[in-house]
Amino acid sequence: MKKDKFPSELRLDVSSKNWVVIATGRGKRPATFKAKKKRPATPKKDCPFCDIKDQARPLALYFNGEKKELDSKQWTTVVIPNKYPAFIKDGKLNRRKENSLFERMNAIGSHEVVITKDHHKSLARLPVSHIKEVIDIYQDRYQSLIKEKLIKYVAIFHNHGVEAGATIYHPHSQIIGLPLIDSDLEDALDRAKRYAKKKDCVYCKMNKWEIKKKKRIVYQNKNFVALCPFASKSAFQVIISPKRHLSFFQDIKEGEKEDLAKAFKDVLRKLDKALGDPSYNFYLHSAPRDGKDHSYYHWHWTIMPKTSVWAGFELGFGIEISTIEPEKAAEFLRKQR
Repeated sequence: MKKDKFPSELRLDVSSKNWVVIATGRGKRPATFKAKKKRPATPKKDCPFCDIKDQARPLALYFNGEKKELDSKQWTTVVIPNKYPAFIKDGKLNRRKENSLFERMNAIGSHEVVITKDHHKSLARLPVSHIKEVIDIYQDRYQSLIKEKLIKYVAIFHNHGVEAGATIYHPHSQIIGLPLIDSDLEDALDRAKRYAKKKDCVYCKMNKWEIKKKKRIVYQNKNFVALCPFASKSAFQVIISPKRHLSFFQDIKEGEKEDLAKAFKDVLRKLDKALGDPSYNFYLHSAPRDGKDHSYYHWHWTIMPKTSVWAGFELGFGIEISTIEPEKAAEFLRKQR
């Protein structure tokens, strides 16, 4: 067997030190990842997000790019408290041990929902100006929540489609203020810090290499690059990150938000067209505001289309299997117009 014809390979993600399997021997072509069926649409009359008068008082409200008073009847994007929150705002952490092994505390924090007005239009189908408005709200709420005493980290994420965990059809994102920093982010911070001590920011170095080689680039503009990472955890995974070294998402500037909106629009539109409106998740990783020096970290968004289901190998051993090379995935996405 020729070396370049080997049916699959292991690739190392230098930012996480995790290996992934690129199982090209399974022979999937880009078009075979297209969603098999359309998402079932919930009628607008049954949608809790189309008319928010029955929801709690908004926390922030925007109309065509401008922040409005909270009692305004006009809105294009709104933030409301989650009606069924995983984290509750009032109370004390009350951290306690059950014995020498088990520990618990109250889930104190914040849980909010970011809703765009149109019942049927996903972010991929909104204009850049409206996506930028969503990013404005992400930043607005991040800056507000991180000032609260018990909140150590702000998690921002978006679930699109049933397979991605979206229980409500109407497009929406979620923002959770956490009383802790999760172990995955702690590990990522630690690895980035150790790498920076020896060399440079690991994300800056990867971005420069990818921009130079162009094989895995999906989209780029003045401030952002979107690419299918070398060690993609799933088929058509895309990471959007600033070209300039930036540690804290909440410090993003106006022009950078505009370029980030353009990057999201292009990538989500390409995924929508290439994969037939697939289910996907996207989420933010940013350095936390916890009083420590995290200047070595580089914030970024990760978009994960639901192109496969984790089975025993992935769940049992923590090694993901992708059935298409990220180079081919990026090339296929670039061709979408």
